[in-house]
Amino acid sequence: MTSAVKPSTLKFAAIGIDHRHIFGMAQNLIAEGAEFVGFYTEGTPEPLEGFIKRFPTVPRAKSAETFLNDPSIDIILLAGVPCDRAGWAIKSMIAGKDVLSDKPGCTTLEQLNDVRACLAQTDRIWSINFSERFQVPSATRAAELVAEGAIGKVVQTVGMGPHRLNRATRPDWFFDRQSYGGVLADIASHQVDQFLFFTGSTDAEVTMANVGNYANPADTGLQDFGEMSLRSDAGHGYIRVDWYTPDALPNWGDGRLTILGTEGYIELRKYVDVGGEEGTDHLILVNGDKCEKMRALDAGVPFFGRFLEDVRNRTETAMTQAHALKVCELALQAQELAEERFK
Repeated sequence: MTSAVKPSTLKFAAIGIDHRHIFGMAQNLIAEGAEFVGFYTEGTPEPLEGFIKRFPTVPRAKSAETFLNDPSIDIILLAGVPCDRAGWAIKSMIAGKDVLSDKPGCTTLEQLNDVRACLAQTDRIWSINFSERFQVPSATRAAELVAEGAIGKVVQTVGMGPHRLNRATRPDWFFDRQSYGGVLADIASHQVDQFLFFTGSTDAEVTMANVGNYANPADTGLQDFGEMSLRSDAGHGYIRVDWYTPDALPNWGDGRLTILGTEGYIELRKYVDVGGEEGTDHLILVNGDKCEKMRALDAGVPFFGRFLEDVRNRTETAMTQAHALKVCELALQAQELAEERFK
């Protein structure tokens, strides 16, 4: 990567705020000392009103090129319509910016190949906010416990990513397969990231993949269920994602992760503990010495500070570039495999 020295206060701008993940992406960078200098988005996407309330002093630009042509801006955040993110990432990197994209970073393997080529050409950083790990303190604590050897060698992850449909707030692109990329390419990228990370895998094989639309037949472009399995030389993984979260649940989804090791296991109840304690970030640890449940809110979310340091120092401490590319590749391969069977 290039060795140009970056200023201590990094500046970032956002292109596209069509997904509410932009809130956490921006707020966490601000909390780590970066300066939010502006945003551009087309039309009036649903998150716009809340975005303006949360970031009232951040100006809206008339065009995205305003940021691409500004040499003082170091980082571009991308949270537009998913199928547009890879194109803006490439434009941003060619303009000399590093990129932090909402997931999915790509919606096709062709887009992924274009991003790879751009990375080789520009030597920039293309990172993806896998929020179900990077914005979850219990995942941080789980990573610490795994690194300490608390459950031995990790041999399997089981990741569950249920979501609430919230039909009334969804834009048209949400129901258009070509726009959002498919349920595995989109949501399951979170769980693919966690599988690779916790098993220490750098590559894997998709051994099973399925998608379906079982509850929303009138929305022919929507996939409301997906599952996939992964196998690497380090371990195995099973992933299930869906849009079936019932209205009675007090959160958008009962996201869980089970990490199985040779000497114990960890279960994360990330957002809600049904029938248990209130709040988020519940972690269960069972091994030869402990059988306990703990809260992990104090573990923090170090990704964003590390990402800024990587931008300054041209390092890869937050997430390696190879990891980001591999997550997208596997999720997209699973999507293609599933759709061959879904036809």
